[in-house]
Amino acid sequence: MGNSDTVPQLSTPPTDTDDVIAWVAEHLGDLTREGPHGVTSGGFKGGQSAADAALATLDIDRYAWTRSTVLPVSRRGASRMSPYIRHGLLTLPMVWDAVADAPPKDRTKYRDELMWQEYARHLYARVGTANGKSLTRAQPQTSTWTRDPWPAEMNCMATVVDELHTDGWLVNQTRMWLSSQWAVRAGAPWREGEDEMFAHLLDGSRAANRLGWQWTVGTGSGKPYGFSRWQVNKRAPQLCRECALSNACPIEDWPSSDPGPHVDGPDLNTGPVPAGPSTTETTGTAEAVWLTAESLGDNDPALAADPDRPAVFVFDEPLLRTLRLSGKRLVFLAEALGEMATVRPLEVRRGVVAEELTGRSLAATWTPVPGWARISAHLSIDELHPWPWLVRPETSSLRSFSAWRRSHRGQHAR
Repeated sequence: MGNSDTVPQLSTPPTDTDDVIAWVAEHLGDLTREGPHGVTSGGFKGGQSAADAALATLDIDRYAWTRSTVLPVSRRGASRMSPYIRHGLLTLPMVWDAVADAPPKDRTKYRDELMWQEYARHLYARVGTANGKSLTRAQPQTSTWTRDPWPAEMNCMATVVDELHTDGWLVNQTRMWLSSQWAVRAGAPWREGEDEMFAHLLDGSRAANRLGWQWTVGTGSGKPYGFSRWQVNKRAPQLCRECALSNACPIEDWPSSDPGPHVDGPDLNTGPVPAGPSTTETTGTAEAVWLTAESLGDNDPALAADPDRPAVFVFDEPLLRTLRLSGKRLVFLAEALGEMATVRPLEVRRGVVAEELTGRSLAATWTPVPGWARISAHLSIDELHPWPWLVRPETSSLRSFSAWRRSHRGQHAR
């Protein structure tokens, strides 16, 4: 039912979610982990109008107190902006400015979280795929755990994993629960757990997801984050009350917090961070805008430069075949593409990106991911636009987020 035996240019995705699910199943289903008949949507609708509506109703009042609430869902303070930020439907500067009038403590805490996302991008721009290796310490190997890393018989794990698989999104607190349980408590390889979470998250990025895991596991922070029954009772006590193991909880006590030994990881000391051009660089007349999963919003600089210029997006078949993402992630992307096709000419293709775009004169936005650099080297990009940084990278140390954050206090893009 996949598209591998047909022409690489696909029909334009529709706009109705049920129709989008059918479109993904037909054209991309063979690349998903569920297969064509298992494709569903997640807990967010993709597209610029959905992103704009989320931003217009963003309210972070009491965010500093409620951001870590897990249950009940109605009391969660998390903003749910991350899928739209991840795919460029909203930029970090846009969201930063949107909370300017929020209560000071909430605004400060929320903006610190936006800066964490920016820091993750700076680090990814510097080290690339080396962020998939332990940054400063090896993973601790002191576990005697004999169950599955995420045991289905533990209500806290079953509930959170179900939300991950169904909605494709989790609050930060439960992301830490899963990563700590997998790697710190169970001692399973952290990269395997990160891959499993990444496959389902609508906001999944190798920059933020890997950094979050490394901070939790202690491979990037030097201090593992311990997960135990205490956090569940504090953030979602009903999960413990309703658990079959409530009287024999396997995480009653704290796991070992001993860090692993130092490793020779990528260089995070003071040095330059690739940032791309600060102004648009033009060497010719671009016929189309090359879109990526990072650049699906109307405010993408290359798109915004000419609202009438056609755009082209290529589903990277070799990459998707390797990643085996959940179909809900591709539904989210297709929803954004379907809506975009209603306001400008859009070409959607499937194949090897460099081969599909070879010989074409393109406009693009510089993007801080290694895949973009690798592919763009084989393309004719005649109009290159700056990335919309929250804080434009400079020569700095990336060894510590807190130190990096202090050095950029008061700075942000305007």
